[in-house]
Amino acid sequence: MGSPLGRVIEIAEEGRHLSRERGFLVVSAGREEVGRVPLDDIAAVLATARGTSVSVALLAALAERGLPFVVPGANFAPAGLLWPMAGHHAVSRRMTAQIERTRPMEKRLWGQVVAAKIRRQGWTLQSAGRPAGAFVRLARLVRAGDPENLEAQAARRYWKLLFGGDFRRDADAEGTNALLNYGYAVLRAATARALCAVGLHPGLGIFHRHPENPMPLADDMMEPFRPAVDDTVRSLLGDGIAGVTVPAKRRLAAVLWQDERTAAGTTPLATAVLRSAQSLAESYLTGEAALEFPLFRLKETADGDEPERISDHVAGADVRPAGDDETTTEGGDGV
Repeated sequence: MGSPLGRVIEIAEEGRHLSRERGFLVVSAGREEVGRVPLDDIAAVLATARGTSVSVALLAALAERGLPFVVPGANFAPAGLLWPMAGHHAVSRRMTAQIERTRPMEKRLWGQVVAAKIRRQGWTLQSAGRPAGAFVRLARLVRAGDPENLEAQAARRYWKLLFGGDFRRDADAEGTNALLNYGYAVLRAATARALCAVGLHPGLGIFHRHPENPMPLADDMMEPFRPAVDDTVRSLLGDGIAGVTVPAKRRLAAVLWQDERTAAGTTPLATAVLRSAQSLAESYLTGEAALEFPLFRLKETADGDEPERISDHVAGADVRPAGDDETTTEGGDGV
């Protein structure tokens, strides 16, 4: 198993072939080697160029180390991800507990995920100088299963406050949305890797369910970390970078290395994701929902920013209908 703090390798040039040679990922163009990276230094591989080819030996080597191989689709939204069959030494016991999870347990876990996500959205807004008092209150009101759909209520206000009143989260749009897609693809790969590393199956979600989504649990557990990507995108836009350029990709990939304050002390985000995955595995084993996420202290201010109530029928890319226990938008990008 490689370090969770390894490098995110993107193959963006057409006509590249990826192979394994001893302990290295080797990149070739025709018969000429153009680069190599130690496998143990890698966190994830993203193949964004359509003409990329890859050897089975390399895919096997990545899987043996728990390293995700991500194939982004249109506009950098993830279309596929290779995950390992072998992993944590306790994989059988933990996966059995995961399969046997109860619906009440799922609801408790999802309530904790939503509350953590809303708190982080509020912290992101507060850091950007935006009103965030309503998010503190919303996070406190989240109940098991989020029956009031407070996640969607928070999302409706969050995007407008962070990116302006005209912004709408649309995974197929360019500019800001494409930047978000790329950052989420990196985060999703790191989350899927962490889940496999602790012996959980990323295909068995807590809340996300979609017949075409092979990684619903990764989408669930990355939710509280999404605002880290959002904040980086806001910073990129402030620096005049509105497209998925090479500098933008580097800064979005670096999100995995940013410091996070946790109960165990300050740690890189990638390690915080791994600890969250470990806490989920323990929750399944003990039957007690006790997820661990980074800590954020928010100021509850009397800013008059009361949450906007939305009706249950509202749906779209930026919100989900309340009470929808069976299907959701793929990947959960909307919120």
